[in-house]
Amino acid sequence: MQVFDLIIIGGGPTGINCGIAATQHRLSHLILEKGLLVNSIYNFPTNMTFFSTSKLLEIGNTPFISHGDKPTRKEALEYYRRLVESYQLNIQCYESVESLQSENGLYTIKTSKNTYQARQIVVATGFYDTPRYLNVPGEDLPKVKHYFDDPHPYFGQKVLVIGARNSACDVALETYYKGADVSMAIRGAALHEGVKYWILPNVENRIKEGSIKAWFNTQVVEILPNEVVLEGPDGRFRIENDYVLAMTGYQPNFPFLQKLGIEIETEGDCLPVHNPETLETNLPGVYIAGVVCGGKRINKLFIENTRDHAETIMWSIKKRQKLRTHVC
Repeated sequence: MQVFDLIIIGGGPTGINCGIAATQHRLSHLILEKGLLVNSIYNFPTNMTFFSTSKLLEIGNTPFISHGDKPTRKEALEYYRRLVESYQLNIQCYESVESLQSENGLYTIKTSKNTYQARQIVVATGFYDTPRYLNVPGEDLPKVKHYFDDPHPYFGQKVLVIGARNSACDVALETYYKGADVSMAIRGAALHEGVKYWILPNVENRIKEGSIKAWFNTQVVEILPNEVVLEGPDGRFRIENDYVLAMTGYQPNFPFLQKLGIEIETEGDCLPVHNPETLETNLPGVYIAGVVCGGKRINKLFIENTRDHAETIMWSIKKRQKLRTHVC
């Protein structure tokens, strides 16, 4: 069985970046992705435009060409496909990791299709695959969506958008402009202060004029086939409803990290235990990279400010290799 210098779990932008860095440092690598290439970006809204510029998203010293200052989802998918092809990255899609074991200085990974061995591991699984669930009765109904794709299906439908951040406001506006009857359920007393400046006035004006109905200090209690039960300052009430778009955010897959053996802080932001200077976890030779490093602080780390993680890890691996050679 081939022993790779590095196995990367996650085929998103950070996983691709780590693969490129491994190639540049002449380390043999394998990227394992449980879904499709850049699965999270593929599941972004069809017509989504990034908040960041294409320049800030570039990796591998490869220009990210877009028609505007801020690239679209379609342009991003093309960019990452081109990177994989240009650097001839060794990636296996639709192959989920099931276990990680360590013996005699090597890690053995068992997947849904095969078994692999490596000297080091990078976990770059992001957070977009794990929604923050409401944990209320009826959340499993088909009409409840935790991902937004396209506004067209909601034309003429009574839509409840849950959330108060960028995604919720964006979805409320998009569905409203495409002919949906839109309401919003917001836990706090106002929309989140971090909503982008070009979105906030628009949604506030639609709420003020009554085009979008907003219930503040309100939570969802139960979801029914044709209604939603809400609880606000004046008690519980029901509204007619066809779809619930729960834009409540996402978080790392903590059970998966723990299954691998990575310790998670039990308080605060549930940060995966790691050395911030090397990104090495409590498991020797196992690193984390990208937004997963932030635990529940998903508004702190993004593609653009974690691009240095790949190089940080490669230098740590090189140092480990020198120490191993010296010992031998």
